[in-house]
Amino acid sequence: MNQGDEVEILIRNNLPFESTIHFHGIEQIGTPWSDGVPGLAMRPIQPGGSFLARWTATTYGTFWYHAHTQGQLMDGLYGSMFVAPYQNIQDPFNLISNDTNTQSDLRQAAMNPSIVMVTDWNHFTSVELHNYSVTANIDPICMDSILVNGKGAVNCQNSTFLNSLVPPPIAAALAGESLSDKGCLPLDLALAQTNTPHDLAALPENYWNNCTATDAPLEVIQANPSSGWISLNFVSSASTDELTASIDGHRMWVYAADGLYIQPQLVDAITFPHGSRYSALIQLNQEPGDYTIRVASSGLNQKVSGFATLSYTNGGGKAQTPAASIDYGGVNTTASIVFYNAITASPYNPIAPSQNVDVTHILNIGRVADAWVWGLNGTSFTMNLEDATPLLFDPSSAPADLTIATNNGSWVDLIFNISTPGQPSHPIHKHSTKMFLIGAGSTPFIWSTVAEAMADNPSSFNLVNPPLVDNVYTPPNLANGSWAAIRYQVVNPGAFLLHCHINPHLEGGLAMALLDGIDKWPTIPQEYLNGNGGVGCS
Repeated sequence: MNQGDEVEILIRNNLPFESTIHFHGIEQIGTPWSDGVPGLAMRPIQPGGSFLARWTATTYGTFWYHAHTQGQLMDGLYGSMFVAPYQNIQDPFNLISNDTNTQSDLRQAAMNPSIVMVTDWNHFTSVELHNYSVTANIDPICMDSILVNGKGAVNCQNSTFLNSLVPPPIAAALAGESLSDKGCLPLDLALAQTNTPHDLAALPENYWNNCTATDAPLEVIQANPSSGWISLNFVSSASTDELTASIDGHRMWVYAADGLYIQPQLVDAITFPHGSRYSALIQLNQEPGDYTIRVASSGLNQKVSGFATLSYTNGGGKAQTPAASIDYGGVNTTASIVFYNAITASPYNPIAPSQNVDVTHILNIGRVADAWVWGLNGTSFTMNLEDATPLLFDPSSAPADLTIATNNGSWVDLIFNISTPGQPSHPIHKHSTKMFLIGAGSTPFIWSTVAEAMADNPSSFNLVNPPLVDNVYTPPNLANGSWAAIRYQVVNPGAFLLHCHINPHLEGGLAMALLDGIDKWPTIPQEYLNGNGGVGCS
């Protein structure tokens, strides 16, 4: 589709249970009822029912859609979208090459991208995983395999090799214990699973262990070297694992983040917050043949990898084996390897946030009682709220401890503070408009506002040209605390979700409802207030 298009998508629910679809990264300017979050924007679509989503493609870039009911994303209900920019949008390709012919090749590649969806996969359904979490009181952070565009195999490695990939801080916490044969942290490790009582006997034996290798086709991405370049537009649809990708023998010019053009970065590897999209241009100037694409689980919870192939169309399928940039655990193989830096990914067309804000909210991320229950400021956004009257229809029904109300036009700071140890990087996704990532640190956030923090530690902040994205990573906290600060302006009244995109954490309650523009609340069209968008069946 093209930027500015008026889009209609008819969703027919042929599943045996209710569902909804969220259009990840789409701003929903003036159409908050099409955002796809049950209990906020709409009622769930019942089995056999339909819903007509209408929205305007206000911004360009790579997006994706996915289920936003319970844990259905984990079951594979997702796909990609690409919105071509207005012709007058300035692109950053002059920063990659000053040759006009090369710039033309770059532009051609960017307008005809190959979408690369990277994800983790579990052989249990999302319902089974959630039920096991509740019964055994564990955080379900162990997957079976890594997929590229839905293809992949289970890779099993020996214990010695897997344990060699464990970073020193985790190795110390293991205190002599080993990873499971799926590469996962032990279930009895308090750092990952808390000291609360567990019923591990309630879990099937292959929940964490018993890796069984499979032989399945891998994704092959065809690359025509006569084009000079190929654009790989990566989408992380992962539910649990932090993923890092590289291509043997090829560097990548990352030129867009969450859709928008950025100051290009020449890198060897990219780490993806769950839900993020990064577009990368790769020059096809190597010896013709097949090159391995590596996608590794690089987070704290698990060591596992998946693979795909970048295949030169004139290579005859010849396997090329240059040195890899990352290992099986997603760690750089040499000191010279360059990773994409999300903190310095400034927009190509400079955009600065307001230097002052109207309100600041500090959101403390942590568990609430049990190992699988998460929340903000000690309160969990439970999944039963999905069946409540949508807050968009009745904002007065909003629970005060689960919502943030803002005025239209105001500037808002949200500071995510992680003070309790044993927490991974949390991929925070904000629905509707994008947010500026203005700062992050690896200490507790001990201040009341960004202004106070900047007075003590100005180098931790960027209010000149910060990243403008809809997914941000909080730094992990193993012991000493961490934080991330985002800033946004309220310009689209409606009820929108702010949440961790690790799917078990969302199911566990790590979310907050933003009642943006409460003073300019939209009038809901009757076909959405009392129907399903005006289609024939409900």
